[in-house]
Amino acid sequence: MPTLLENLQLFTHTVLLALGALLPIVDPLAGAPIFREMTQGADATERAVAAKAVALDSFLLLLASTFVGAYVLDFFGLSIPIVQVAGGVVVCAMGWTLLNKPDEAPEAARATVADTVRAPMPNLRRRAFYPLTMPLTVGPGSISVAITLGANPAPDVRSLLVTAAGHVAGMLLVAISVFLCYRYADAIVRRLGETGSIVVARLSAFILLCIGVQIGWNGVRALVGAAFPGAVSS
Repeated sequence: MPTLLENLQLFTHTVLLALGALLPIVDPLAGAPIFREMTQGADATERAVAAKAVALDSFLLLLASTFVGAYVLDFFGLSIPIVQVAGGVVVCAMGWTLLNKPDEAPEAARATVADTVRAPMPNLRRRAFYPLTMPLTVGPGSISVAITLGANPAPDVRSLLVTAAGHVAGMLLVAISVFLCYRYADAIVRRLGETGSIVVARLSAFILLCIGVQIGWNGVRALVGAAFPGAVSS
């Protein structure tokens, strides 16, 4: 039976593994300028509510992917490569749209965006899950990683509970980082300045596009490798 120290080491290892695997993909700091742009016209209170909703939705989505994702895919007969291909297309589409968005919209378009986001408030809450949480914050890459984290259960019940607690703690820290970066997106963008914000937004959009291509390619390579063993080198 594992000792208390061994359980603590397992817990710490699991937390760090979840953080190390998910945080670079979620990347809330890079997502902050995009979050700010997509909630343009909302005041500080509304943006704080949206940031809290996105963080909560991200936490729940990551947890669900970790603990039941593999079973759901098996139930529908879907493989992770299929999810990667479909999700990669969605992420590429969003990245391409943001990459080609004008730096400053005309006043009429700006007013339309503000009206769409700001009134009524429930509309912003509805957008908190799609597209702000998925796929902007927690996309197919994060979901695939979360499913992978939960795909190797511990051999005994005690280790399983410790591992589950570590996953919960790690994903909670990821969600907290999402909330802080999105809640203070204005301050982050202000620190960057107008030019810096445009550069970061464009760079983030390009990275998002590249992530979409990489996710899609991973899925295609896995599918081709399964159909034609040896056709795609590792």
